[in-house]
Formats: sequence, structure tokens, C-alpha cells
Amino acid sequence: MRLVFMGSPDFSVPALDALVAAGHEIAAVYCQPPRPAGRGKKDRPTPVHIRALELGLEVRHPKSLRTGEAQAEFAALDAEIGVVVAYGLILPQPILDAPTHGCLNIHASLLPRWRGAAPIHRAIMAGDAETGVCIMQMDAGLDTGPVLLRRAILIGAEETTGDLHDRLSHLGATAIVETLDQLDRLTPEPQPDDGATYAAKIDKSEARVDWSRPASEVARHIRGLSPHPGAWCEIGDERVKLLGACATNGAGLPGEVIGPLTIACGIGAVQITRAQRPGKRPMGTGEFLRGFEMPAKVG
Repeated sequence: MRLVFMGSPDFSVPALDALVAAGHEIAAVYCQPPRPAGRGKKDRPTPVHIRALELGLEVRHPKSLRTGEAQAEFAALDAEIGVVVAYGLILPQPILDAPTHGCLNIHASLLPRWRGAAPIHRAIMAGDAETGVCIMQMDAGLDTGPVLLRRAILIGAEETTGDLHDRLSHLGATAIVETLDQLDRLTPEPQPDDGATYAAKIDKSEARVDWSRPASEVARHIRGLSPHPGAWCEIGDERVKLLGACATNGAGLPGEVIGPLTIACGIGAVQITRAQRPGKRPMGTGEFLRGFEMPAKVG
């Protein structure tokens, strides 16, 4: 099929690769504009932008799709379908309507659960047993369109958002190729209102660990925010990022250190399995504690 691909971050790259490998014609790739990044604050293109150029594809990165000019340029591509995955701009109705078969979105949850910006983080933080990807026919709502195909996977007991992100990215790539292969045989299923939840964008204010909560919640909180933005606590006079954790047996006052990187919670305790001190790289428990004196309590 002749399609337009719309995506920006690392999560989107496997889908672009899979569509090219499957022989689909990519009329153009749309992504977010390059933005200042790094110490030098030089404009850095998105991962999709970089990969598209490597594949020899035309790249477009308009700041908005709401202008008549942008919409006319999109329609002139004469695409049969648009494939959207973590693009980063809301698509106005003229864009949704331009391809012959509309636009399909690869969404990283089992809709209607976790509509919105941060479905992977929220699934782990909520303690969901499973998640997956849905290929959804886009409409004007926020992830409310009918679902053409869904694929579910179990969430590992100690899986982080980073781990799950990578698995779902590849699952979505497989699913979109499968969907396009049988597009004329799939029946769009409207999403039920029952069970709908919203995955709000992660705010940095959520990142500080609250040790008064039960250990199971604290561990999920840490894994759900790993690696970005990273849950954190104060250990001595340092703000330490916590990147891996599991609930364990133990008791003490919330925040009390009761073992090697084992912290008491409101109920139970959490074993920190991976952490990062300021200016250092992430480390496992043993390496982190080497030459580092833990205080009696963390904040």
C-alpha cells in the first residue's frame, strides 16, 4: 500500500522498519521538528527522522497540521492510509480524512484501558497483569476509535517501563504489518465505555518516592518511572535515581534502611536493584554500595 508514516521517538522506529521490509510504499515520513538537546543545545532530529533518512525516505516535520497549506501538502501525497505511532501532534479532521482508508494508530495498551499519553508507565504503576498493543482506526477523540486488531502480553514481575516499551514497540511493528495485510478482512470493533481509563502524562512532581505507601506500590512506582523520568529519593545529601525495585519482606519505619539498599515502607519493604547517583551511571546493588555508606534512613 502507499502510506504516510507519522511518528517521532524510538518507539516508532521498529514499525517504520517493518513497513519498509514488508514492501509498502512510504510516500513521506512525518515527525516532530528537530529540537535543542544535549549540553550544546544543538538541534537534534528525532529517532524516526534519522532512520527515515537512512532509508532514503522523504521527511517532513511541520510545526502544525492545522494550516490549509499543511493539509493540502498532506492530501497531495495521495496516500491509501496513514500509520501513526507516537507522532506528537493532534491530527485535525482533514488529515484524518485525506488517505483513502483513513489513519491507523498503534497504541501501547489494551484499549479502552489507558487511553492517553503514558499507557506503558501507567500500566506498570497500576499493577496490571497484562497489556499489549491495539491497531485503532483514528477519529477525532483521544484514542477512542474502533479497534481493528489487538495483541496482548503479560507484564513481567520486575519489568520496568523501559523493558516493556521495547517489547511493545516490536509487537506494534508486527501488528501493523499484520493489519495492513488483512485490512479488507478485519472488522473495526467500537471501544466499550466500560473499563476506559486515562493514562495522564507523567509529571516530574510524581517522581519522588513516598515510603509511607505499601511496598508493592512503591516498587511498581519505581519500575513504572524507569528509566524516564526516574523515581528518586534523598540518600544522605544526594538525590539518587531509583531504576529497579522489588517488594520484599521486612518492617521498619517508612524510609528506614533495614538491609543493603532495602528500605522499609508503610507495609513491607522494597529492595532497590538498580540505582544512579548524580553524575554516575546506573549501577546494581553491589556496585552502588561499594565505597558508599548508607545512612540509617532515606528521604
